[in-house]
Amino acid sequence: MYGVLFLLLIPFLDLTRFCTSTDTISLNQPIRDNHGDKLVSSGEFFALGFFSPGNSNKRYIGIWYNKVQEQTIVWVANRDNPINDTSGVLSIDKTGNLVVHNGNDSFPLWSTNVSEAAPASTCSAQLLDSGNLVLLQGDDDKRVVAWQGFDYPTDTMLPFMKIGMDRRTGLNRFLTAWKSPDDPGIGDCSIKMDLSGSPQLFLSKGSVRLWRTGPWNGFKLSGIPEMTSKFIFNASYIDNHDEVSMLYGLLNTSIFSRLVVNESGIVQRLTWFEGDRRWVEFWSVPKDRCDSYDTCGSYGNCNLRDEEFKCTCLPGFEPKVARDWSLRDASDGCVRKREGQVCGNGEGFVPMTRSSIPYTSVTRVNMSLSLKGCEEVCLKNCSCSGYTSANQSGRGSGCVTWHGELMDTRVFSNGGQDIYIRVDAVELAQYSKSKGNHGKKLKVAIVVVSVAVVSFLIILAYWFVMKKRKGKRGMGNLSFSENELVESETSTDLPFFDLSTIVAATDNFSSANRLGQGGFGTVYKGRLHNGQEIAVKRLSKNSGQGIKEFKNEVTLIAKLQHRNLVKLVGCCIQQEEKMLIYEYLPNKSLDSFIFDEAKRSSMGWEKLFDIILGITRGMLYLHQDSRLRIIHRDLKASNVLLDAAMNPKISDFGMARIFGGDQIEANTNRVVGTYGYMSPEYAMEGLFSIKSDIFSFGVVVLEIICGRKNSSYNQENFQNLIGHVWDLWRKGESLDIVDSSLERKVNVERARNCCRSKVDVRTII
Repeated sequence: MYGVLFLLLIPFLDLTRFCTSTDTISLNQPIRDNHGDKLVSSGEFFALGFFSPGNSNKRYIGIWYNKVQEQTIVWVANRDNPINDTSGVLSIDKTGNLVVHNGNDSFPLWSTNVSEAAPASTCSAQLLDSGNLVLLQGDDDKRVVAWQGFDYPTDTMLPFMKIGMDRRTGLNRFLTAWKSPDDPGIGDCSIKMDLSGSPQLFLSKGSVRLWRTGPWNGFKLSGIPEMTSKFIFNASYIDNHDEVSMLYGLLNTSIFSRLVVNESGIVQRLTWFEGDRRWVEFWSVPKDRCDSYDTCGSYGNCNLRDEEFKCTCLPGFEPKVARDWSLRDASDGCVRKREGQVCGNGEGFVPMTRSSIPYTSVTRVNMSLSLKGCEEVCLKNCSCSGYTSANQSGRGSGCVTWHGELMDTRVFSNGGQDIYIRVDAVELAQYSKSKGNHGKKLKVAIVVVSVAVVSFLIILAYWFVMKKRKGKRGMGNLSFSENELVESETSTDLPFFDLSTIVAATDNFSSANRLGQGGFGTVYKGRLHNGQEIAVKRLSKNSGQGIKEFKNEVTLIAKLQHRNLVKLVGCCIQQEEKMLIYEYLPNKSLDSFIFDEAKRSSMGWEKLFDIILGITRGMLYLHQDSRLRIIHRDLKASNVLLDAAMNPKISDFGMARIFGGDQIEANTNRVVGTYGYMSPEYAMEGLFSIKSDIFSFGVVVLEIICGRKNSSYNQENFQNLIGHVWDLWRKGESLDIVDSSLERKVNVERARNCCRSKVDVRTII
């Protein structure tokens, strides 16, 4: 049966499609829906054309990602004026405007409405690689942008798109959600810049405010503590006489990431993961009860403790309606405990740490003041209710004072900043007393804790030294117990990397560098300080599995050198971390190609056959040509990686076993691997040998030829691909399972060699 698994290596045709497109509309080159016309930006990042959303049959002009398999609309022109058929046309009209017409109807459904007319012959519209559609007017040497789609966003904010107010023209750029997944019309939810008080973005549903970003504090929006320097993008804030706006750019231009406000009133940052072929939520708000705007009312403070909702009053304040607060209703907020005692009566300020900046209708900013100077200014003005630093990136420089009702204050578990609330003399004295008592208790605690810490450090140092010695002995002599036949004197010359090096290389294991998830952990892309790209296989800390497999893989692959085996660069064993560092292979795994119709067709039979031969050579090395005879035990399409030239490299040796020179087979009580690729005798009896690897290889070959997964195949009376092929073989109809998209002429001699192959993979070459 093993020989039959090689039967279907039948050469076939590689179909390649060529298409032409333009990125520009001119007077004589409109976009017609019934012709299937579209624009594609010069770098092929974005496309523009007619589309129908969701289950709707209505037609709209939209822009979407051209390189993302799932059509993702980022901008819509005629969102409230759809077309009921495919007669729509996008064109330049005689006034030089870009317009959408319904068939022969002379009245446009949508127009750029540029008031300053220009000769239509000098006008054109171009789709840029940023996703921005621009209307250009004038001759080639004097061409200007008369209108741009980025000034009129829909529900999506793209890199380098501004959100905010142009103070010169009054243009307000903001996002509005779709009405539903089937209707891109203007919905109820929006996020826009509010200029009352300190400028900041507000998420609203109709006139009801749902959430706010907080004002810019010099390096991030103060209400988004997750917005750190290690974010996948760098944000910019502009506030001058001409405009107040926000924009962002991606740190890695190969990443597709967008900010969206949806019809449910949720703001999401979504990032496209090519491996999973789906949009993954990177961040969203509102996400907890303190995110909701004005949860605790005026002068209230929201703090989540032990996942319980908790409203308190700011220092010096008490609940306005105590009974409602006991019923967990803080909407009426708080009032001062002693009204009229905070002006010239020995008052001062109480700090609150890790807080959001309150919202108030009146704020004053003075960038020349220090934090101490800010306190003095606020203290002299009886209407000043609090202050904070204006620029956190400048080590607390600048001054912001609040004059009026303080709204929507909360405490963050991480992030936030120090704010200072004005209190009367009584409250200030109570705070100072509690701080003094706390100081005395702290001194006593320090003495007690110091003794304990010193003792603990001595014990810890002893334990660490012993563990380090033990660790060095363990890695210098990687031996295995029963049936794991690595010589006890074996040692590895494998480089060891510091944890700090790997953390820096992977940007602290950021989600943007995540390549995939394996059985015992996650794989990340990284770049060493010398520029070398690496793939880091990080063993999961939360899994009790994988220690033996990790040790096995370090020992085995460090000894194996072959062009069709993945190269191990080094490893990292430090603290609780266990990581393997491999060469980075840019085309990832074989399964991502053979199970994707477009990618498989573009490869062609010759390349697919070369991949089969490469896997064969790698297996021959493991089974016959290496110093140790290795049984892989988990050969599958996802464990075959492809380098830049599409050369295959067998990976993941965590399950592998070493045979002695004369050993033919072995038995185990611990069956490991992937069902669907296991030979019957191994899956049912634990018996494994070279033949069991050949069985797995045969399954991979069938998957390459058919373009379908063995485990997911379910047709007629067959539960897997192997059963179906076996039935066709017996009927003499085995060629029926060859992927129809691959139609190159058969190499008869090579096919005969495949058919004659029985047990040994050598006959395939």
